[in-house]
Amino acid sequence: MKKLIKAAIAYDFDGTLAPGNMQEHSFIPKLGIRKEKFWSEASRIAKDNDMDGILAYMQLMLQKSKERGIPIRRQDFINYGKDISLFPGVENYFDLINGYARKQGIILEHHIISSGLREFIEGTSIARHFTNIFASGFKYNENAIAEWAALAINYTNKTQYLFRINKGINNSYDNQTINRFLPEEERPVPFPRIIFIGDGETDVPAMKMLKYQGGATIAVFNPKIRATVKRKSQKQMCQELILHKRVDYIAQADYSEGSELVSTIKLLIDKISINYALSKRAMK
Repeated sequence: MKKLIKAAIAYDFDGTLAPGNMQEHSFIPKLGIRKEKFWSEASRIAKDNDMDGILAYMQLMLQKSKERGIPIRRQDFINYGKDISLFPGVENYFDLINGYARKQGIILEHHIISSGLREFIEGTSIARHFTNIFASGFKYNENAIAEWAALAINYTNKTQYLFRINKGINNSYDNQTINRFLPEEERPVPFPRIIFIGDGETDVPAMKMLKYQGGATIAVFNPKIRATVKRKSQKQMCQELILHKRVDYIAQADYSEGSELVSTIKLLIDKISINYALSKRAMK
Protein backbone atom coordinates (compact mmCIF):
# COMPACT_ATOMS: atom_id res chain seq x y z
CA MET A 1 0.00 0.00 0.00
CA LYS A 2 1.31 3.43 -0.97
CA LYS A 3 2.47 5.52 1.98
CA LEU A 4 0.47 8.73 2.43
CA ILE A 5 2.41 11.92 3.13
CA LYS A 6 1.18 14.74 5.35
CA ALA A 7 0.45 18.27 4.15
CA ALA A 8 -1.43 21.17 5.71
CA ILE A 9 -3.59 24.12 4.77
CA ALA A 10 -3.73 27.03 7.23
CA TYR A 11 -6.56 29.54 6.99
CA ASP A 12 -7.28 32.95 8.35
CA PHE A 13 -11.01 33.07 9.23
CA ASP A 14 -12.57 36.52 8.95
CA GLY A 15 -12.71 37.52 5.29
CA THR A 16 -11.26 34.15 4.30
CA LEU A 17 -13.80 31.48 5.23
CA ALA A 18 -16.55 33.90 6.30
CA PRO A 19 -17.40 37.44 5.19
CA GLY A 20 -16.73 40.35 7.54
CA ASN A 21 -15.66 40.08 11.18
CA MET A 22 -17.17 37.22 13.17
CA GLN A 23 -18.35 39.55 15.96
CA GLU A 24 -20.56 41.38 13.43
CA HIS A 25 -22.78 38.39 12.64
CA SER A 26 -24.71 38.33 15.94
CA PHE A 27 -22.59 39.50 18.90
CA ILE A 28 -22.35 43.22 18.08
CA PRO A 29 -26.01 43.40 16.93
CA LYS A 30 -26.98 41.95 20.34
CA LEU A 31 -25.09 44.81 22.01
CA GLY A 32 -27.39 47.19 20.16
CA ILE A 33 -24.61 49.34 18.68
CA ARG A 34 -23.36 49.87 15.16
CA LYS A 35 -20.33 47.80 14.17
CA GLU A 36 -18.49 50.97 13.10
CA LYS A 37 -18.92 52.42 16.60
CA PHE A 38 -17.65 49.23 18.24
CA TRP A 39 -14.47 49.02 16.15
CA SER A 40 -13.86 52.77 16.41
CA GLU A 41 -14.02 52.55 20.20
CA ALA A 42 -11.71 49.53 20.22
CA SER A 43 -9.20 51.45 18.09
CA ARG A 44 -9.39 54.43 20.42
CA ILE A 45 -8.73 52.23 23.47
CA ALA A 46 -5.71 50.72 21.74
CA LYS A 47 -4.32 54.12 20.77
CA ASP A 48 -4.95 55.79 24.15
CA ASN A 49 -3.23 52.97 26.02
CA ASP A 50 -0.53 52.04 23.48
CA MET A 51 -2.28 48.67 23.52
CA ASP A 52 -2.45 45.73 21.15
CA GLY A 53 -5.56 46.09 19.01
CA ILE A 54 -6.69 42.51 19.58
CA LEU A 55 -6.51 42.89 23.37
CA ALA A 56 -8.44 46.16 23.05
CA TYR A 57 -11.37 44.65 21.18
CA MET A 58 -11.46 41.65 23.55
CA GLN A 59 -11.59 43.94 26.58
CA LEU A 60 -14.33 45.99 24.93
CA MET A 61 -16.38 42.84 24.28
CA LEU A 62 -16.34 42.02 28.00
CA GLN A 63 -16.99 45.62 29.03
CA LYS A 64 -19.98 46.16 26.71
CA SER A 65 -21.47 42.77 27.61
CA LYS A 66 -21.31 43.50 31.34
CA GLU A 67 -22.81 46.97 30.84
CA ARG A 68 -25.79 45.45 29.04
CA GLY A 69 -26.17 42.35 31.20
CA ILE A 70 -25.32 39.98 28.34
CA PRO A 71 -23.88 36.61 29.50
CA ILE A 72 -20.19 36.03 28.75
CA ARG A 73 -19.85 32.33 29.50
CA ARG A 74 -17.76 30.16 27.23
CA GLN A 75 -20.86 28.45 25.84
CA ASP A 76 -22.42 31.83 25.06
CA PHE A 77 -19.45 32.69 22.85
CA ILE A 78 -19.60 29.27 21.18
CA ASN A 79 -23.30 29.85 20.45
CA TYR A 80 -22.47 33.10 18.62
CA GLY A 81 -20.39 31.01 16.24
CA LYS A 82 -23.49 29.14 15.14
CA ASP A 83 -24.79 32.34 13.54
CA ILE A 84 -21.72 32.92 11.37
CA SER A 85 -22.47 32.64 7.66
CA LEU A 86 -19.73 31.22 5.45
CA PHE A 87 -18.54 31.92 1.92
CA PRO A 88 -20.02 29.85 -0.93
CA GLY A 89 -18.96 26.21 -0.95
CA VAL A 90 -17.21 26.21 2.44
CA GLU A 91 -19.59 23.68 4.01
CA ASN A 92 -18.71 20.96 1.48
CA TYR A 93 -15.18 22.07 0.65
CA PHE A 94 -13.27 20.12 3.33
CA ASP A 95 -14.61 16.70 2.40
CA LEU A 96 -14.07 17.55 -1.26
CA ILE A 97 -10.44 18.65 -0.91
CA ASN A 98 -9.57 15.86 1.55
CA GLY A 99 -10.81 13.28 -0.93
CA TYR A 100 -8.83 14.85 -3.77
CA ALA A 101 -5.65 15.00 -1.70
CA ARG A 102 -5.94 11.37 -0.63
CA LYS A 103 -6.10 10.33 -4.29
CA GLN A 104 -2.78 12.14 -4.74
CA GLY A 105 -1.26 10.23 -1.81
CA ILE A 106 -1.67 13.07 0.72
CA ILE A 107 -3.34 13.32 4.10
CA LEU A 108 -4.41 16.93 4.62
CA GLU A 109 -4.50 18.72 7.95
CA HIS A 110 -6.51 21.93 8.26
CA HIS A 111 -5.60 24.66 10.75
CA ILE A 112 -7.03 28.06 11.65
CA ILE A 113 -4.67 30.98 12.37
CA SER A 114 -6.92 33.92 13.21
CA SER A 115 -7.11 37.15 15.18
CA GLY A 116 -10.78 36.33 15.73
CA LEU A 117 -12.08 34.27 18.64
CA ARG A 118 -11.50 30.53 18.92
CA GLU A 119 -14.74 30.12 20.88
CA PHE A 120 -16.77 31.62 18.02
CA ILE A 121 -15.02 29.36 15.50
CA GLU A 122 -15.66 26.32 17.70
CA GLY A 123 -19.37 27.04 17.32
CA THR A 124 -19.35 26.94 13.52
CA SER A 125 -20.47 23.94 11.51
CA ILE A 126 -16.95 23.47 10.11
CA ALA A 127 -15.03 23.41 13.42
CA ARG A 128 -14.74 19.61 13.34
CA HIS A 129 -12.49 19.78 10.28
CA PHE A 130 -9.62 21.61 12.01
CA THR A 131 -6.65 19.94 13.67
CA ASN A 132 -6.02 23.21 15.51
CA ILE A 133 -7.94 26.42 15.96
CA PHE A 134 -5.16 28.88 16.69
CA ALA A 135 -7.15 32.02 17.46
CA SER A 136 -7.53 34.65 20.13
CA GLY A 137 -9.44 33.46 23.18
CA PHE A 138 -10.50 34.16 26.74
CA LYS A 139 -9.55 32.74 30.13
CA TYR A 140 -12.58 31.55 32.10
CA ASN A 141 -13.18 31.25 35.83
CA GLU A 142 -14.56 28.21 37.68
CA ASN A 143 -18.07 29.11 36.46
CA ALA A 144 -16.91 29.24 32.81
CA ILE A 145 -17.37 33.03 32.74
CA ALA A 146 -14.86 35.01 30.66
CA GLU A 147 -12.66 37.17 32.85
CA TRP A 148 -9.47 37.91 30.92
CA ALA A 149 -7.79 37.55 27.55
CA ALA A 150 -5.92 34.24 27.43
CA LEU A 151 -4.47 34.59 23.94
CA ALA A 152 -4.29 37.43 21.43
CA ILE A 153 -3.13 36.58 17.90
CA ASN A 154 -2.23 39.65 15.85
CA TYR A 155 -0.93 39.97 12.30
CA THR A 156 2.73 39.63 13.25
CA ASN A 157 2.58 36.70 15.67
CA LYS A 158 0.55 34.63 13.21
CA THR A 159 3.90 33.51 11.80
CA GLN A 160 4.79 31.49 14.91
CA TYR A 161 1.76 29.26 14.34
CA LEU A 162 3.07 28.21 10.95
CA PHE A 163 6.16 26.98 12.81
CA ARG A 164 3.90 25.15 15.28
CA ILE A 165 2.19 23.38 12.37
CA ASN A 166 5.58 22.69 10.79
CA LYS A 167 6.87 21.09 14.02
CA GLY A 168 3.64 19.34 14.98
CA ILE A 169 2.94 21.46 18.08
CA ASN A 170 -0.78 21.40 18.77
CA ASN A 171 -0.97 24.14 21.40
CA SER A 172 -0.14 27.81 21.96
CA TYR A 173 1.76 27.58 25.26
CA ASP A 174 4.74 25.34 24.44
CA ASN A 175 7.56 27.79 23.75
CA GLN A 176 10.37 25.31 24.40
CA THR A 177 9.64 22.87 21.58
CA ILE A 178 9.02 25.62 19.04
CA ASN A 179 12.46 27.12 19.74
CA ARG A 180 14.28 23.80 19.85
CA PHE A 181 16.28 22.86 16.76
CA LEU A 182 14.65 20.12 14.71
CA PRO A 183 16.15 18.96 11.39
CA GLU A 184 13.91 19.69 8.42
CA GLU A 185 13.54 16.01 7.55
CA GLU A 186 12.17 15.28 11.04
CA ARG A 187 9.47 17.95 10.99
CA PRO A 188 5.94 16.49 10.64
CA VAL A 189 4.85 19.00 7.97
CA PRO A 190 7.73 20.57 5.99
CA PHE A 191 7.08 24.17 4.93
CA PRO A 192 6.92 23.29 1.20
CA ARG A 193 3.88 21.15 2.07
CA ILE A 194 2.01 24.00 3.75
CA ILE A 195 -0.51 26.26 1.99
CA PHE A 196 -1.71 29.47 3.65
CA ILE A 197 -5.00 31.11 2.65
CA GLY A 198 -5.76 34.61 3.91
CA ASP A 199 -7.63 37.71 2.85
CA GLY A 200 -4.88 40.28 2.49
CA GLU A 201 -3.03 42.89 4.48
CA THR A 202 -3.25 41.41 8.00
CA ASP A 203 -1.85 38.11 6.72
CA VAL A 204 1.15 39.59 4.89
CA PRO A 205 3.85 38.65 7.46
CA ALA A 206 2.66 35.03 7.55
CA MET A 207 2.42 34.89 3.77
CA LYS A 208 5.88 36.37 3.24
CA MET A 209 7.46 34.00 5.76
CA LEU A 210 5.83 30.93 4.23
CA LYS A 211 6.83 31.99 0.70
CA TYR A 212 10.42 32.39 1.91
CA GLN A 213 10.31 28.90 3.41
CA GLY A 214 9.03 27.33 0.18
CA GLY A 215 5.32 27.07 0.97
CA ALA A 216 2.43 28.42 -1.09
CA THR A 217 0.13 31.36 -0.37
CA ILE A 218 -3.27 32.41 -1.68
CA ALA A 219 -5.04 35.71 -0.98
CA VAL A 220 -8.82 35.59 -1.34
CA PHE A 221 -11.24 38.47 -1.82
CA ASN A 222 -14.93 39.14 -1.41
CA PRO A 223 -16.19 40.55 -4.75
CA LYS A 224 -19.10 42.24 -2.97
CA ILE A 225 -16.76 44.70 -1.25
CA ARG A 226 -16.28 47.40 -3.87
CA ALA A 227 -13.85 50.30 -3.96
CA THR A 228 -14.81 53.57 -2.28
CA VAL A 229 -13.29 57.03 -2.33
CA LYS A 230 -11.27 56.18 0.78
CA ARG A 231 -10.55 52.51 0.23
CA LYS A 232 -9.64 50.12 -2.58
CA SER A 233 -11.71 47.04 -3.26
CA GLN A 234 -10.55 43.74 -1.77
CA LYS A 235 -9.69 42.48 -5.24
CA GLN A 236 -7.51 45.55 -5.90
CA MET A 237 -5.70 45.01 -2.58
CA CYS A 238 -5.06 41.37 -3.47
CA GLN A 239 -3.75 42.40 -6.89
CA GLU A 240 -1.28 44.71 -5.15
CA LEU A 241 -0.07 41.78 -3.03
CA ILE A 242 0.71 39.89 -6.26
CA LEU A 243 2.41 42.96 -7.74
CA HIS A 244 4.65 43.31 -4.68
CA LYS A 245 5.39 39.56 -4.61
CA ARG A 246 3.86 39.14 -1.16
CA VAL A 247 1.54 36.33 -2.23
CA ASP A 248 1.64 33.62 -4.89
CA TYR A 249 -1.98 33.54 -6.09
CA ILE A 250 -5.28 35.37 -5.65
CA ALA A 251 -8.84 34.15 -6.12
CA GLN A 252 -12.41 35.00 -5.23
CA ALA A 253 -13.50 33.53 -1.87
CA ASP A 254 -15.58 30.77 -3.44
CA TYR A 255 -14.89 27.24 -2.21
CA SER A 256 -17.31 25.52 -4.59
CA GLU A 257 -16.21 22.64 -6.78
CA GLY A 258 -14.75 24.02 -10.02
CA SER A 259 -14.07 27.52 -8.66
CA GLU A 260 -10.76 29.22 -9.40
CA LEU A 261 -9.80 28.95 -5.73
CA VAL A 262 -10.44 25.21 -5.44
CA SER A 263 -8.77 24.58 -8.79
CA THR A 264 -5.66 26.44 -7.55
CA ILE A 265 -5.61 24.46 -4.30
CA LYS A 266 -5.84 21.21 -6.26
CA LEU A 267 -2.90 22.23 -8.45
CA LEU A 268 -0.86 23.01 -5.34
CA ILE A 269 -1.73 19.58 -3.94
CA ASP A 270 -0.58 18.05 -7.24
CA LYS A 271 2.66 20.00 -6.92
CA ILE A 272 3.28 18.70 -3.40
CA SER A 273 2.69 15.13 -4.58
CA ILE A 274 4.96 15.50 -7.62
CA ASN A 275 7.77 17.16 -5.66
CA TYR A 276 7.67 14.37 -3.08
CA ALA A 277 7.84 11.71 -5.81
CA LEU A 278 10.77 13.48 -7.48
CA SER A 279 12.62 13.81 -4.17
CA LYS A 280 12.34 10.05 -3.65
CA ARG A 281 13.77 9.35 -7.12
CA ALA A 282 16.66 11.70 -6.47
CA MET A 283 17.57 9.67 -3.38
CA LYS A 284 17.89 6.38 -5.32
